[in-house]
Amino acid sequence: MSLLPVREARARVLADADLIGVVDVPLAEAAGRILARDLSATRRQPPFPASAMDGYAVRAADALEIGATLRLVGASVAGRRYPGTLGAGETVRIFTGAPVPDGADTILIQENAEIIDDATVRVAVPVEPGRHIRRDGLDFETGDKLLMAGTRLHARHIALAAAMNHPALPVARAPRVGLIATGDELVAPGDVPGPDQIVASNTPALAAMIAAAGGEPVDLGIVRDNAEDTVAALSAGRERGVDVLVTMGGASVGDHDLVRQAFGDVGMDLGFWRIAMRPGKPLIFGHLGPIRVLGLPGNPVSSLVCAELFLVPLIRALQGDDNPGPHFEQAVLTEPMRANDGREDYVRARLTIRDGALPEATPFSLQDSSMLSTLSASGALIVRPPNAPEADAGSVCRILRL
Repeated sequence: MSLLPVREARARVLADADLIGVVDVPLAEAAGRILARDLSATRRQPPFPASAMDGYAVRAADALEIGATLRLVGASVAGRRYPGTLGAGETVRIFTGAPVPDGADTILIQENAEIIDDATVRVAVPVEPGRHIRRDGLDFETGDKLLMAGTRLHARHIALAAAMNHPALPVARAPRVGLIATGDELVAPGDVPGPDQIVASNTPALAAMIAAAGGEPVDLGIVRDNAEDTVAALSAGRERGVDVLVTMGGASVGDHDLVRQAFGDVGMDLGFWRIAMRPGKPLIFGHLGPIRVLGLPGNPVSSLVCAELFLVPLIRALQGDDNPGPHFEQAVLTEPMRANDGREDYVRARLTIRDGALPEATPFSLQDSSMLSTLSASGALIVRPPNAPEADAGSVCRILRL
């Protein structure tokens, strides 16, 4: 069987991966979520002409000359406006954000005013008509469509939604992602490994990636190397309503690699198996009814690299993100790299940021797919296309930041 190119494999994973559901969440819980519907303003902002500075609300005609005096008749503060209409020769003390009194058309800022007594203000610098007043509706009008579906909500978006007077926001439902670690050799972190066992590191790492992408990780435990336990974990995932099922290990061709066969026996529609990439060749993708299945390699680096390339974009796409990634950029190699074979290669590298220039990528000399220490120290993956020729130090390469 020929190996599937990475680009085609990702296209198959993302095919028909649309928004899976919408929930309303309070503003305080909306950070990082993806807006599911366009959002329009329910009010105008500001709702009234407001002062942009501390000073005195005046009629411009009364304050065009140095030395002109004005009679202080009241104050307008945020939340409590001056109730009357400004007459000729009158002024009102005003503060930033306060409503501009009727009759006033400019602000004499306090630096340009002299206080003569409790009732008299002198113009030290002439005003300009209309200065320092925020007109009503300056920011937005009722009905303005300001936040678009597909926006990942950050603090600035939440501030705008609050100003638009939305106490809750319609966001994409977080995809539930079930995690199954397979292998007799695995024990959970904190347990004491037997003489031939290792600690399962993939599950907590993938859970962190899933949460960061907006998904909800569901730990379905460690499954031993037999078909019965594998299918039982699948059933548990169905019962817990997972949208995506991720297995780690058991995806290769060994006698104990049972995932593909076990899931096939219960009706998985296999989309593909094995792709032309390093690390991560034995990748499985399929459907079990409405559940998408990703079978990741068991080697930790292979598993996490495949998750960056396939699982994270899938989680984003299921939230309605129309540009789910991965997002590549350019860097400069600091060391030469040898020619590549027919698989797309993802090489762990240190990343050095340079002001005003492309970042510099330095590949690690050891790239064994079991070595988490180099992945932890990496700032990026250098992407080497299939059959890429030798690359010189100083040449531009493509990277995926971690």
